[in-house]
Formats: sequence, structure tokens, C-alpha cells
Amino acid sequence: MRHRHPLMTRGVRRVGSLLTALTLSLPLSLSLGSPMALGDDRAMRDALEAARNQEWRKIDQAAIEGHPLAGYVEYHRLRERLPQAEPGQVLDFIERHADSPLSEWMRGQAIAQYGHAGRYGSLLAVADGVPEGTARQCYYYTALLGSDPRAAAAGGRELWLVGRSQPDACDTLFRALRENHEIGEREVWERKMLAWQAGERGLQAYLGRMLGSRWQEGRDALERLQKDYAAITRVPRCIGPDCQGSSALFAAAMHGFTRADTEAALEAWRKVAPHLELDAASRRGIERDLAFYSLVRDIRQNRGWVDETLVGLPDAELLELRVRTALAERDWRGVVDWVHRMPDEPRQEARWQYWLGRALEQLGDTATAETAYAAAAGGRSFFGFAAADRLGRPYALNLERNGFDDSFREQVARWPAVQRTEALVRIGEQGLANSEWYAAVARATPREARALADHAQRRGWHAKLVQTTITGRMWDALDWRFPEAYREHFLHWGRETGVDPYLLMGIARRESAYNPEALSPAGARGLMQLMPGTATQLSRQLGISDPGPYGVLDPQLNIRLGSTYIRDMLDRYRGNRLAATAAYNAGPGRVDRWLRDAPEEFDLFVESIPFRETRNYVQAVLAYRAIFESLANGGNSEGVAMLSQAEKSVRYDRSLLARN
Repeated sequence: MRHRHPLMTRGVRRVGSLLTALTLSLPLSLSLGSPMALGDDRAMRDALEAARNQEWRKIDQAAIEGHPLAGYVEYHRLRERLPQAEPGQVLDFIERHADSPLSEWMRGQAIAQYGHAGRYGSLLAVADGVPEGTARQCYYYTALLGSDPRAAAAGGRELWLVGRSQPDACDTLFRALRENHEIGEREVWERKMLAWQAGERGLQAYLGRMLGSRWQEGRDALERLQKDYAAITRVPRCIGPDCQGSSALFAAAMHGFTRADTEAALEAWRKVAPHLELDAASRRGIERDLAFYSLVRDIRQNRGWVDETLVGLPDAELLELRVRTALAERDWRGVVDWVHRMPDEPRQEARWQYWLGRALEQLGDTATAETAYAAAAGGRSFFGFAAADRLGRPYALNLERNGFDDSFREQVARWPAVQRTEALVRIGEQGLANSEWYAAVARATPREARALADHAQRRGWHAKLVQTTITGRMWDALDWRFPEAYREHFLHWGRETGVDPYLLMGIARRESAYNPEALSPAGARGLMQLMPGTATQLSRQLGISDPGPYGVLDPQLNIRLGSTYIRDMLDRYRGNRLAATAAYNAGPGRVDRWLRDAPEEFDLFVESIPFRETRNYVQAVLAYRAIFESLANGGNSEGVAMLSQAEKSVRYDRSLLARN
């Protein structure tokens, strides 16, 4: 799970390798990492807290001199002086801290402060392209009004055309573009339609007051449609001067109509579509919505139109939905045809090659089916492993091994970014430590990124290690992507509960990426992402004290409770790990319903799971458990099975429920 500092902006500009940065960013004595150079961590922690509160008199400057984190105090000093500080001072700070996220945080702060103060020349002096964040972008394009009005207009119109209110920072830009007629009544109407789609009534009313009498017919049409989408066949086809508002009105109306009543919406669309002059993007968007909801809601009456439309609309997501529809109906010829219509990239994925093989096998073409299975079996995924099982082959792990000698590891430990990260960890600033670390990985060469991963592994930074492999795109470095984190706890509680420990590892890896303090938006906590209520219930079941919302973060207790919960799910589904894993993510009530209406084969059951999140979750966890078992076997997948023979052959229907 990735953590970002609140001020972190998009990306980090590469200024050279970490090896070069070693001699650029800090004095030589500091880069060598001597104990004297590290300074006093306690003084640094106190100084950083004082700097955040702007209590400068509390900072012992002599005590933090030469400390790797001295730049953090300087950052707060300079930020407090904005917008009065001159851009040269800001640029000097950015250059001196170019190998740290401090540089981009300072750039973002300067852009925001200069923009708010109207110091547009200073803003452009420190900007390095379009900044991240709506407010900063508005300030940036406002600054460009004088020097590059065309770019300012293009950027401003893009910021204007959204269905929500924009921050006050955009007011000056929007006012100037309206005065210059770069934003006219057409753009006002288009934004009003977007606001209607988004349900922003206040913004709709505000924009309506900007429109003149020539838009009265459009207002009337909108009022009718807001009361009854079916009126779309009766409103004027030409909206606004020279029909400028037609595309936006019909696109917004059809979007709402399609979501409300897809079958009636398609019937209305087929009546009006031939008579409307809409731009290509609006027409394509309307038809995509109709096809999407027709497939998701399985509206059989719309199927013929959908199939005709998909021929001219090679949309990967829609084609995937169409293949799933064919699978649900056991239309094996349709599976082959629709897979072949997919764009090259998704079609070559292990999932779709597997289903192509399954369909061809069902149609009696075993030779071609084996070719498709072989293509799928090269993938390190649920369907790649399932294809390998079909062929009787070991799983293709494509395992990459990495090693570094002690001399190079000592160099890595002296890299400034590593020293700053280590110092931030020591003073309890985990969020800032993560920002420093991931920024360093993003800047690094492939070899440097792997050296950082090696350092994280040796330091036992499991969550950082996993994220390092993601940021550094080290997809084959499986020892790092799937580290032996909390292994003894998983083995112990696996034995105690009778649960496959590799399944536990797979769940924790998917749930939290081994961050013991992970907190989901829904409130799930810890390695195995337990809701506090579930933790309370499980604690009562085990006869132990309720850990509360913070005690549940303890790794061993979290694993114990998570193991107990997945054991209960296994008991519910007769030991079936596939169904139990789905229940861990989506809840047993949903899985019970899915099983009552399910296809019989394991692969069809997985593909039929209606929630994309759960469908992907089940595949990831089961593939991860096979990888963990293979790594425990020295990286050899020989003899490793993702699913047992019973799990592959059992009927996935209501008979799987222990209590029918």
C-alpha cells in the first residue's frame, strides 16, 4: 500500500542516478554516513515538530547541523516566507534538494502561494510544466494568459468542462476566458449538462443565469427531460443557436435514461438517433452506455442491437463483458468469435487465451485448444496456472533472482535518500519515510531500484519492499514481491486453525501488501484487513479480550483473527478455498446467493462473480498462494497445485453449502 505525503505532487523529475546524487545533494562528510554526521535524532525530531508549528525559537540549529533531515526544517522556513520569498530562493532550494520529494513539494507550495498572491511572473519562474491539482493548474493557466494565451485558453476550457464546482483559484481564469470569448454560451451549456449528469443542481442554476434568450428552447427541453426521460423522442432535435447544444443535451439525457431504464432508453434511441446531428464522441458515448448496461443487466431484448454495435465499437471492456455473457450461456462458438474480436493486447492475456482454449475444447478442436492453453500457461496468474493444470505442466514463475555484494550494499546504505529514509524511520515519521523511499525508487535506474529493494528486504521493511517492486516494475522479482513476512505467525496460526498457511499469506498479501497499519476507506484494519466489528465478534468467539480498533493492528493478533475467520468460511463451504476466499472479500451472504445460481465448473464460477473486485480478488489470492508455496519450495513449482483436485472437480452450486 503506497503512502504519500499530503503535499507530494505528480511524479518526481529525474535529475540523474542515485549514484550521482550521492555527491550532489549533501556534504561529503554526511554522504559517508559517519555517526557525527547523523547528528542528534532527538533534536531533529523536536526541530521538525517546532518547524511545523512555526516555533522557530525552539529549534536548536547547531544540534541539527549536518543531519540528513536538516532540509525538512529549511523547507518549513522557506514555505512560511511564501509568497514574499523570491523565486530564485525557491529554485535554489529545489536544485539543492532535487533528489528528495522536498523539491516538488516546495515547487507546489510556491505555485499555490504565488498564484493566490497574483505573482504570476514568479509562478512561471518556478513552474516546471503543468502542475498537479486543480487549484494550481488554474493559477498556472492564469499566469499564462499574458504570455501564451492559446495554451491558457485550452487548459482553462478543460478545467471549465466538468460537472462540479471548481475552487476559487479558478475564478480569475474563467472570468478572463469568458471576457475574451474563449468560453462562450456553448461551453456554459455543455457544463450545465455535465452538472445535470452529476446531480449538481446549484451549479446548474448558476450556469443557467449565464445563458441568453437564444437558449430558452433548450431550457424548456431540459425541464421536460428532468421530469421524464422518455420525452427525449418529443423534444426539439436542434438545441441552441445553430444546434450547438444538441450533442450535450442528448448525451446527458441518454446517460440518465440508460441508467434508469436501459430497455426503454434503447427503444427511444433507435427512434431518434437517425434524425440527430451529434458529434461523433457524443454518439459513441451514448451507444457505449447502452451496450454496457444492456450487457451488465443481461437485457436479452437488446442483445441483437448490442452485437451489431460491438462490431463497429471495438471496446475491450465491452468485448470482455460479451465474452462473459457467452460463457454464462455456454455459447462456446460465441466465446471464440468474441475473443477473436478483442484488440491484440487483451486478447493475448492468459485469461482470454484460457477461455479460447476451453471453448475450442468444447467444440472438439483439441489441437488448437492446446495451443491456446500453452499460450495462457506462460502467464503467472490464476488462468495461467489453470491452463498449466490442463496441460499437466508446472507453473511458469519466470522467477528473477538478484544479488549484491557487501561492498555495494555498503554504498547503498550511504546514499542520501537511504540515509534520509532511515532517519525518518528512526524519528517515527513513517509517512515521510515512505515518500522519500518511493521517490528514490521512481528516480532510480533499474539496477539502483533493485539495490533499494535489496536494502528494504535486509531491513525487514516488508510493506516498503512490496511497493518498491511495484514502483520499480520488478514483476519477476518474486522473492521481493512475496517476501517471507510474518511467516512464523502464518505457519503457527495455520496449524492452530487447520487453514492452509499459504492461503493466509495470499490473503494478507492481497489485502494489505504486508502493511500492518493498513486502513481501508471502509475501516478495515491491519495485515488481513479486519473490520473492528468482525474483530470484536471473533475475539468473543475465541474467548479473548476485544482488541479494539488499535489492538487489532498487532500483526500476530490480526493473523490469528483473520485465520479464524477464513476457517469459519472454509467450514461453511465444505473446505473449498475458492468459495471461502470469495466470502472473505464479499461476505458469505453474497457467495451463498452466487452459488445458488452458479455454473458448475470452478473456472466458470470465478468468471461469473458479478463484482469485479471480488472476481479479481479470488484470482489474485489463489495465484499468490501458489507462488508462496513455490517460493517455499526453493522457487520450484513442480508438485505445487493452485487448487486441489476436489476444488477443480466439485460442482459450484448450492451443494457446496454446508447448510443447505
